[in-house]
Amino acid sequence: MKSHIALAAVLIAALGMPGRAQEGRPQEQKPPAPGATLKVQLVLSRFQGDKKISSLPYTLTVNTDERNRNTGRSSLRLGTQVPITTMARQSNEASAPLVPTVQYRDVGTSIDCTISGFEDGRFKLDLTVEDSSIDAAASGASNAHPAFKSFRTSDSLLLRDGQSAQYSSATDKINGDVWKVDVTLTVVK
Repeated sequence: MKSHIALAAVLIAALGMPGRAQEGRPQEQKPPAPGATLKVQLVLSRFQGDKKISSLPYTLTVNTDERNRNTGRSSLRLGTQVPITTMARQSNEASAPLVPTVQYRDVGTSIDCTISGFEDGRFKLDLTVEDSSIDAAASGASNAHPAFKSFRTSDSLLLRDGQSAQYSSATDKINGDVWKVDVTLTVVK
């Protein structure tokens, strides 16, 4: 008889547990409405060891469109053109004198983002982040022949409304700097 009472107590406790366990589960999110406006925040950070030496925030707004399977795109270009002097011959003749010419190279940040919404409330972000700058240490005192640093990453990740993730992390093999890209997605209500 005591074993039946103990078994009944265990069953009652076990039957009551799913209700409590479900309380801790996140609620199902509604699928994105067609034509939703999304805000994508990216932070491009650079570290030397544990010390943060730069943190650059960027925000993109992406509008999804039902006609394109709830997909939207956005791009950002920010930077400057740096003049680079080179020497070239005025003609194809070997005896032609060399003359200075100026070419320009884009330096700055480029971000491309494509977002697709899913019925379960998740979004697939296809991101390409590229950052370039003049490397003052490698260029030395001469600005005539600048050296350039560059960082580029391209990948996809799945996020829900309000969710953040570290999109990418890489270490520069020349100077040991660590580059990180953190992303946060928000549905604009």
